[in-house]
Amino acid sequence: MRHPEFFIDAARVEDIPALVDLLGTLFSIEQDFKPDPERQTRGLSGVLDSSNACLKVARVTPGKVIAMCSGQLVYSTSEGSPSVWIEDMVVDQEWRARGVGRVVLQSVLDWATTRGAKRAQLLADLDNHPALAYYQHLGWQETRLVARRLALRP
Repeated sequence: MRHPEFFIDAARVEDIPALVDLLGTLFSIEQDFKPDPERQTRGLSGVLDSSNACLKVARVTPGKVIAMCSGQLVYSTSEGSPSVWIEDMVVDQEWRARGVGRVVLQSVLDWATTRGAKRAQLLADLDNHPALAYYQHLGWQETRLVARRLALRP
């Protein structure tokens, strides 16, 4: 996908250091997560290796990543079809409010739609008011569901 200032591409292994930096920005504003380059590298590698996941980036040159968004398919019993979990949506500070986020997010949603997904869902930090307003602006609806998590240890 082309845009006059940037283009959308599938993330590659050599992008991982730039993606870890973007995740550091995202995780520094989310209360539930902490930047941890080693963990983020493992996580990104897992997403890149999965046939049920998509990791898209926006680039200004073949090597310069300015945004990212990932999606992972799960089978929804309520939909009776796949659903996509959107994660890691982050745009470099210098490129915000220029349409980059919308385009990279839409590329992941398009990927999910071609794989039969009927619903997309995401989590956003309750204190990240700019993100909450952004998703509302894009038409994402608030739900009555509350996220819970449990750390599993072997």
